[in-house]
Amino acid sequence: MAEDSVIDRGDVAAAISEARLDSVFNTAVDGIIVINAKCQILAFNKACEKLFGFCASELLGENVTRIMPFDYANAHDRYVQNYLDTGQKKIIGIGREVQGQHKDGTVFPVELSVGEASTPEGRQFIGILRDLRPRKQIEDRLQKAQAQLVHMTRLSALDEMGAAIAHELNQPLTAVMLYLQSVSRKAASDDSISPQILDVISKAVREAERASEIIQRMRQLVERKAPERTAIDVAELVAACLEMAELGSGEDSSVLASEVEDNLPPLMADPVQIRQILINLIRNAREAIADQEHKKVTLSVRLGGEGLEFRVKDNGPGVSAEVAEVLFRAFSGGKHKGVGLGLAISRSIAQNHGGDLRLEQTDPGEGASFLLTLPVMSEETLQE
Repeated sequence: MAEDSVIDRGDVAAAISEARLDSVFNTAVDGIIVINAKCQILAFNKACEKLFGFCASELLGENVTRIMPFDYANAHDRYVQNYLDTGQKKIIGIGREVQGQHKDGTVFPVELSVGEASTPEGRQFIGILRDLRPRKQIEDRLQKAQAQLVHMTRLSALDEMGAAIAHELNQPLTAVMLYLQSVSRKAASDDSISPQILDVISKAVREAERASEIIQRMRQLVERKAPERTAIDVAELVAACLEMAELGSGEDSSVLASEVEDNLPPLMADPVQIRQILINLIRNAREAIADQEHKKVTLSVRLGGEGLEFRVKDNGPGVSAEVAEVLFRAFSGGKHKGVGLGLAISRSIAQNHGGDLRLEQTDPGEGASFLLTLPVMSEETLQE
């Protein structure tokens, strides 16, 4: 009886130990898998079932390569045999990142740690697996946040630079305008001066004033202050933009053309900022067609469903898909000159006016087409 009692207590202890092991095995957060020297799965815990989408009953006795993508599966058994033959450890006791494959075929990263145990049934290998996707997502978000921080830092530096430029250039610009106005007054009183020269001087004064306005508004642009809206005649705006885009180009004026729909409503917008967008688009288009035998850039305006639609189209080589993905990101321009801010700032201006700027899809060989949309708003609406 005493011996039976001891045996009973031993059986109970063994049962308790096995129950504890089973509890730990199936409640572990990480996946735990046990294989033998033939790479057959001997144990597959609940976390593994969730991770790979297989029930344990589907895989017990199967080769562990069932949960590996082809590249890993193709070499796995050979690696295990090499270890058994040479004893050279390449992964045992060393955690590393590998690829796992879900039942539905999805391949995903896992961190794998492998241990070895000698048992009466032979060598067994215990793998502990952790899904790396949550960590990868966090790392990706951190990288994007860091990149955004770098961009914001550079934009902040641009803001400070804009303030410095405005301060340093105000005085010489004012002096230039005073000199030009003085020359204009003297020339107007001299009958020997041709009207054409007077007209050129007048245009020079206007350009100096525009430069001063642009510099003064650099801070407003970066800080996204509300634009100063005034009523703009669209036809006059288009004519002025083409005229300014032609200055210093050295090209035949026939390269630039305009198509303006009749009876368009006035545009309520900041004239300086909208001119910045259109002139930037026209000059970009002119650069794009530099190597074309027949050059053509068209600025067209019509009233559409989104409001006034300004379309700048060229007959250049177009924009590749790779470039299009980053076209409107600050500091990512593909030009050899400049800092890649032109289109990013232009879109910012458009959105600040309640509109947008985007690249339209065109067929291969038909050049590039940029669409600037701006809402039509009355002066009464703005005053409400």
